[in-house]
Amino acid sequence: MFPFPTVIRVFALALAAFAPAFAHAASVVKTEHVEAELVADKAWAQPGKPTLVGLKLRMEPQWHTYWKNPGDSGLPTRIQWVLPEGWKAGEIQWPYPNPLPVGPLMNYGYEDEVVLLAELTPPASTPTGGGAQAPIRARAEWLVCKDICIPENGELDMVLNVSSAEPAANPRWQASIERARNQLPVEAPGWKYESALRGKTLVVRMTAPAGSAPPAQAAFFPERENLIEPAAPQKVSRDAHAITIEMRLAEPAATSLASLKGVAVSESGWAGSGGHKAIEVAAGASAALASAAAGSVASAGSTSAGGSTLAALAFAFVGGILLNLMPCVFPVLGIKVLGFVEHAHGEARALRMQGIAFTVGVLLSFVALAALMLGLRAGGTQLGWGFQLQSPLVVTLLATLFFVLALNLSGVFEWGAFAQSITASFSAKGRYADAFLSGVLATVVATPCTAPFMGAAVGFTLTQDAAHALAIFATLGAGMALPVLLLALFPRLLKRLPKPGAWMETFKQVLAFPLYATVAWLAWVLGAQAGNDAVFALLAGLVLVAMGAWMYGRSLHAPGLWRAAVAAILMGCGLLVAWPGPNAAAGEGGAPRADELAWQAWSPEKVAELTAAGKPVFVDFTAAWCVTCQVNKRIALHNAKVIAAFASHDVVALRADWTRQDPRITAALASLGRNAVPVYALYLPGEASPHLLPEVLTPALVLDEISRLPAGSTAISQR
Repeated sequence: MFPFPTVIRVFALALAAFAPAFAHAASVVKTEHVEAELVADKAWAQPGKPTLVGLKLRMEPQWHTYWKNPGDSGLPTRIQWVLPEGWKAGEIQWPYPNPLPVGPLMNYGYEDEVVLLAELTPPASTPTGGGAQAPIRARAEWLVCKDICIPENGELDMVLNVSSAEPAANPRWQASIERARNQLPVEAPGWKYESALRGKTLVVRMTAPAGSAPPAQAAFFPERENLIEPAAPQKVSRDAHAITIEMRLAEPAATSLASLKGVAVSESGWAGSGGHKAIEVAAGASAALASAAAGSVASAGSTSAGGSTLAALAFAFVGGILLNLMPCVFPVLGIKVLGFVEHAHGEARALRMQGIAFTVGVLLSFVALAALMLGLRAGGTQLGWGFQLQSPLVVTLLATLFFVLALNLSGVFEWGAFAQSITASFSAKGRYADAFLSGVLATVVATPCTAPFMGAAVGFTLTQDAAHALAIFATLGAGMALPVLLLALFPRLLKRLPKPGAWMETFKQVLAFPLYATVAWLAWVLGAQAGNDAVFALLAGLVLVAMGAWMYGRSLHAPGLWRAAVAAILMGCGLLVAWPGPNAAAGEGGAPRADELAWQAWSPEKVAELTAAGKPVFVDFTAAWCVTCQVNKRIALHNAKVIAAFASHDVVALRADWTRQDPRITAALASLGRNAVPVYALYLPGEASPHLLPEVLTPALVLDEISRLPAGSTAISQR
């Protein structure tokens, strides 16, 4: 019979061996849309041997988090481990991602549930006696998205028992761990990989082991961000021995690629992988593959892992409607509506035809501008929405045009008789041609503005062929023309207004002042582009134009050919005086005022330098000709509370000025999936992709974004 103390000792040893399976504890963090906790594959840790510990994220339905390359937008989940002394943490082991279309964009990530595993290894000298335990802590940060994106985080902890015995599986989390393991990409013995660049296409060829066949379909997810256009369809071809995937490169397209790492996924699995759907691909550059006959990337409108053209068209249509509310467009539309009011109580058919003519003018102008931009871009010129206002000459001509229109509305001269005589060949009264030209003018002056929803739609055209890009711009024009078209097609809406009378003359003169304000704004744009000398030349030229307009007005009341000739000469001289020189120098900005952010000049190197030093960076992609940009700056960015928040969180403000054409800024916008300004990007230390703010800012929105940063923000390390 055993002595009683011996029985107690044996019982204690047994309890020490098996208790870890029951004494293992972990906290659960619940946020608005995610439940997070730490999980482990074994019931206890063994000194000197790795233990798999994972961050388990369970998302609400239709919400998702991101892979290490998030695709068009998003941020990968980050884990900062706090471990006992001597413990080591391995890198995150990422399950293969799923393609997640979001509007016109394509993201890579996870829905429902994901477990991000990492190996934690205790030192070989870790004590095991007396119920030894190791506290494991982690600070996790993730971005969870549906229609909106919410950055969330949590402080998680668990207790791992430590024992020298061979660890058993942990039944509590075994199912989740096994599911995550099965989703990890594996090395597939016998497979050979090649990669090459063909112009603006990335080609990956995967050759199966001898005696095996490649899968019929597959998708490739590169580890490197901004290498391919995630939303562009992937073209897959297959022969008896290999499968080849072609992907459109992101702009600016890579010109060299020594090696390529990524994950290839096939629902049917890969030969030699043990039935796994995902394999690790490490492909070297292949000259033979690069010189092979290049296949074209599949049409962007086809169904694939690419983005949704329908969503981009919807965004473009809504953005076009909202464009009417932008200060660039309102004055011209006001003139058109004034004309409708004048004829609202007349013939309904004529009014409808004017609305149709206006719509045709808008649509053709949008398509023409888009075709010009796409043609120049195909020739290697980096251009974006509003590109023509990067030219001092175009700004000068627009300022002159607005000034002449304002003089007309002020009563200096009457344009109607002259315009109708010119356009008489188009229609009996010239109204239809006038409506068409109003649509053209509305399009031209709309280009400095970017309305909500427009940024993503226009940026989507970067990933599309010419036909789909033109369709998106035409839809944008249709949205902008819709309000005027509705007023024309349903004239009863206008008949509620007073009949034409003396009030219209007053209303017409009032409309002149927004046009004068637009001229002042364009003069400021010109000053930012070409300096004070160019502004003085413009103003002097406008004086001569005003004299010519006045002389023309006099000639209508006192006919005389000489008056008309003098008017034409004065206006011509005014244009010559205002004409900017080809070598006009950019103006220099002054020192920042106390009520403004301390802006510094943007460059990619500056962003990298500051974030490497642990500083958050706010980049304002702007232009002097972008009215939305200037409104945001005055209302939201140069707000006293915002300035104080930037200072307290040590945020560095950089300005990327796109007033004049700058290929580097165009390339940076393209990398963010945008092709227009404004764009606001907040770069955080340790994060590869920035947070993008909406196109229309408010102080509260900016403050909310900045408040998420810790005071005196420093870099966040990632394991």
